[in-house]
Amino acid sequence: MNERIGVIGAGAWGTALAILLAEKKLDVTLWMYEQDLAEETARTRENRVYLPGFRLPANLTITSSLEAAVKGRKFVLSVVPSHTVRAIASQFASFLSNNAVVISASKGIEIDTLMLLSDVFRDVLPERVHSGLCFLSGPSFAKEVAQKMPTAVALAASSPEAGRRAQEIMSSPYFRVYTNTDVVGVELGGALKNVIAIAAGVLEGLGYGYNTSAALLTRGLAEMARLGVAMGASPATFSGLAGMGDLVLTCTGGLSRNRTLGTRLGKGEKLDAIMKDTRTVAEGVRTAKAARSLAEKYGVEMPVTEEAYQILYEGKDPKQAVKDLMGRDLKEE
Repeated sequence: MNERIGVIGAGAWGTALAILLAEKKLDVTLWMYEQDLAEETARTRENRVYLPGFRLPANLTITSSLEAAVKGRKFVLSVVPSHTVRAIASQFASFLSNNAVVISASKGIEIDTLMLLSDVFRDVLPERVHSGLCFLSGPSFAKEVAQKMPTAVALAASSPEAGRRAQEIMSSPYFRVYTNTDVVGVELGGALKNVIAIAAGVLEGLGYGYNTSAALLTRGLAEMARLGVAMGASPATFSGLAGMGDLVLTCTGGLSRNRTLGTRLGKGEKLDAIMKDTRTVAEGVRTAKAARSLAEKYGVEMPVTEEAYQILYEGKDPKQAVKDLMGRDLKEE
């Protein structure tokens, strides 16, 4: 197999996936937005900013040209922050081959339109590649994938053929890919769990214990599934890798950016100061706003998401948010 693959986005996750693919002896080009960082990474063979400590394989090419990364590629893997998907996909759309499979590994919801990223891609990419759209999600920290730790993820595609091709290209001895036809469910699971992870971090920062965390994860999963079903997803998806699996990882793992941000909020730090202090993106901050709007749109009760939104955007005291969650009207589970 000598497929040509373009990876768009060189954060930790994009770099880890590019290394995975290159180590399968594939022809991989990794696109980096910053030209100076691309030149430095190509020279040092290490992404010292976003994934330090991992050497890039010799057959992994670094570029800051979207055309070079996309044109003539059978597979294009998009791994950019969710709020940049529309702009960057619009830029590389014209370079896509007619039979290209486009795999999105971003997690989020477009705030202005409330579109899932699958809808954003269909909105900006030519119709000739719509059947080749796939969406990768599931419990997978970039650093652990780069360390070759056994990992299992879900890949959703409306076309079984595209899903099979993407599954084959992405799978490795330590990276197991399961296909799924529930695009909405897989996308929502990957996006919404980041909001719950912020709430989980807040509880950690406040000093609460395992009882509290277990309650949050369980009820958080319930509201994720409620919104998903209202939007046409299968409830079973939320019991799988893209739902429960990713939720558990992101809410409990020390490598979680969203959980870390929540922990700092729980300890009394302000959001603006936290955001200025890091180069990485905690997707849950933006997703909390979009999820709250979707809950209102579909008439779905999402109390954990609501309190996370209040902490992030209204400056609500985290202790009061927990008190309000616990003081809601009693009901059946």
